[in-house]
Amino acid sequence: MRKNLRNSRGFSLLEVLIAVMIIAGALMVISSSWSGNFSRVRNTRINNTVAGLLERKMTEYEVRTKEKPITDLPEEESGDFGPKFPGYRWEMKAQPFEMPDLTGVLGAGGDRVDPMLITIMRTTATFFKEAVKEMSVTVLYKGKTGNEIRHSATTYIIDYTKELPMPEGMPAPGTQAQ
Repeated sequence: MRKNLRNSRGFSLLEVLIAVMIIAGALMVISSSWSGNFSRVRNTRINNTVAGLLERKMTEYEVRTKEKPITDLPEEESGDFGPKFPGYRWEMKAQPFEMPDLTGVLGAGGDRVDPMLITIMRTTATFFKEAVKEMSVTVLYKGKTGNEIRHSATTYIIDYTKELPMPEGMPAPGTQAQ
């Protein structure tokens, strides 16, 4: 009878060690999951802030250049977003739009190409080079880890004050060809 009392008094050392190992394993899994989720939430917050600042800066440039000559747009600018957004900065680069030369495609079929069509295409390409600029804005964030996150957007700024030149021999818009 004494033997039964001794076995039923509590847990053996082996049972306690197994329980402690199971609890430690569960804590490690929970801890790892928590730190991974925390990191993802932090990265999502940073990416959302960068995207919002990028949209804000693009809108500023679109408003600033609206109904103004394209020559007013600088080639490059950069800056930061002030003390409210430490670690965030921006860069803007503008360049003339280069329309590809499509005149070679016209004669690819072996047919004779109308010289007026080639003149029109070259005149249009020259117009686009003078009236359109490709503008890229990049927002950068440098965090505590030293890694730099970059988000960029590109748009085309059009100078609507420029007139499309008419090639010689073409009637002006609104007139009839003779």
